[in-house]
Amino acid sequence: MKSGKIISEDSEIKDILENAKTIAILGLSPKPDRDSNRVARYLKDHGYRIIPVRPGQKEILGQSAYTTLDDIKEHVDIVDVFRNPEQIVPHAHEAIRMQPKVFWMQLGIENQKAASLLVKAGIDVVMNKCIKIEHDRLCKNNTL
Repeated sequence: MKSGKIISEDSEIKDILENAKTIAILGLSPKPDRDSNRVARYLKDHGYRIIPVRPGQKEILGQSAYTTLDDIKEHVDIVDVFRNPEQIVPHAHEAIRMQPKVFWMQLGIENQKAASLLVKAGIDVVMNKCIKIEHDRLCKNNTL
């Protein structure tokens, strides 16, 4: 099994964003004024398939919502996380079971223990970066 790594180089982030098609958004709020909702709309508008993960929601942004990552039965390229840093480790275990290519912790979110677990399981990790900002900065003219 390949080992994952912590990703921080622009070229690697651009490569991830250009090759990903499906993004599970953990903690996606149904409220349009929330950052998670704005980011999800942006990603959807730029050609990504988004999968909302939010307990208690049936649908967000026209997509069926799931209670946990474990409930998703299709391949996911990126798990994009909008959760409190202290809540990340259990989600890392879910991600290890589902094996996405990348576990992406949004701006302001870092958890070294979760990152270590994910990297050991062969999953690349991005921490403390907004996927929307990075896409806009590195892939401006690209839509899938």
